[in-house]
Amino acid sequence: MRPSGRSADALRDVSFMTGFAHHAEGSCLIRMGGTEVLCTASVEGRVPGFLRGTGLGWVTAEYGMLPRATHTRGDREAARGKQSGRTQEIQRLIGRSLRAVVDRSAMGECSITLDCDVLNADGGTRCASITGAWVALSLAFRHLERNRVIAKSPMSGQVAAVSCGLVDGSAVLDLDYAEDSNAEADANFVLTEGGGIVEIQGTAEKAPFSEEQFSQLMQLAKQGTARLYELQRAALA
Repeated sequence: MRPSGRSADALRDVSFMTGFAHHAEGSCLIRMGGTEVLCTASVEGRVPGFLRGTGLGWVTAEYGMLPRATHTRGDREAARGKQSGRTQEIQRLIGRSLRAVVDRSAMGECSITLDCDVLNADGGTRCASITGAWVALSLAFRHLERNRVIAKSPMSGQVAAVSCGLVDGSAVLDLDYAEDSNAEADANFVLTEGGGIVEIQGTAEKAPFSEEQFSQLMQLAKQGTARLYELQRAALA
């Protein structure tokens, strides 16, 4: 029995509250169990220097955790004067994931920054950030359409992310912190609705795991993201 009482192939309760940040062009608060992440999309009418004159837009991300998002208070990275390696790795992952489903040539030379701020952490914060950021980005493109900045949304598909792992020898979907901290192996799957793989991050925490076990995790991830795509679409509807 999992600590949450869920079956091995069950997601935690997932919800999206769109328009949570009143001033952002797109925003949503995503809840995945006890993990809550505020995702906002901010539009700027310029691109980084390396893209000027190319006609391409840019989508990037920043990620952070509030000091009491976890069981003990963490220092604000701004107070330390630099971001941790973990923060940099996660925000680059979020940016890559969103760019995978955007036709940047249809954006014009504008930039959209996805800010993903973790309010409460109970495992899977990077996966929740990616899944929620897609909704926020979609809403930002709708805003640009309404204001006739772009003719149509440059979104080319959906992207979502979910964690899977081996706990007590069994493959399970969507790990919370209690499972993640004791898993024999865990992996984050970033997948597109069209069947594409953006990134898979998998680690054996104890003994190596087999190809068969990886296939079980992959199957769970496909099942979990299929449900997340449905929930994303419902949030936008």
